[in-house]
Formats: sequence, C-alpha cells, structure tokens
Amino acid sequence: MMIKPYIHKVQYYETDKMGIVHHSNYIRYMEEARVDFLEQIGWGFDKLEQAGMVSPVVGVQVRYKQPCRFPETIEIHVTIEKYNGVLLHIGYEMKQTQTGIVVCTGHSEHCFLDTAGKPVRLKQQFSELDTILKQYATI
Repeated sequence: MMIKPYIHKVQYYETDKMGIVHHSNYIRYMEEARVDFLEQIGWGFDKLEQAGMVSPVVGVQVRYKQPCRFPETIEIHVTIEKYNGVLLHIGYEMKQTQTGIVVCTGHSEHCFLDTAGKPVRLKQQFSELDTILKQYATI
C-alpha cells in the first residue's frame, strides 16, 4: 500500500513576529505525520495503546530549508529509513503543496514500550506490526 503524504495547513498562531512558522512547529508536524502514517498502516495510537504499547520519541533531527507562512499548506512525506525490530527510524520531507519546494527535512527515532516502560520486541509480541514495518523499511 502506498502511503499518502500528510497534509498540514499552516495556522496563523504557528507563526512568529517575522511572519514565518516558528521552528518548534516543524517537530509537531513530524509527530502529526507519524501518527497519520501509523493510522494508514492500520496501527494507529488507539490500537497501540489498546495492545498495551506506547512509542516514545528517543531522538529527533530537523533541517530547515525554506520558511513557511500562513496560510500555506505543507505535505509531509514519511519514509521508514531503518527498522531493526526494536528501533524505528523515520524520515520526513516537508514540501509546500503549491510549489513543491522542500521546506524542511527531518528524522525521528522511536522505540516501542509496554505500559510498564519495558522494551517490546515486536517480532515476538506483535508480529503483524513487525512485518508491516519491515515491508515499509524496504520500499
């Protein structure tokens, strides 16, 4: 299944005195896109939590290329850069929908934990999710 890009419309309150999106918002956009990706593959956060899992951020990196302004629309393309059964590395490319100009790229790292905070090995405990993530890691 092809993953659709996540679409975010820049809100006025996300801008700063210079009239551009404040840098902290791009990390929020990445998280929105990650949640959307998980929903598209059938493992939204509601399902993860019902299964007794959480997936915290353990690292994040962002490269700002071009400022965004209100009321632009950004499309965020998500890719699985690496997955080893324990850590999930996600890549993000944010483009202005109207022009196709790349405004920001980013990477985030995540693990999967049970509700007690102990690491979950997806291959043994949630093989369906493990298989799906491996498939997207090879695309």
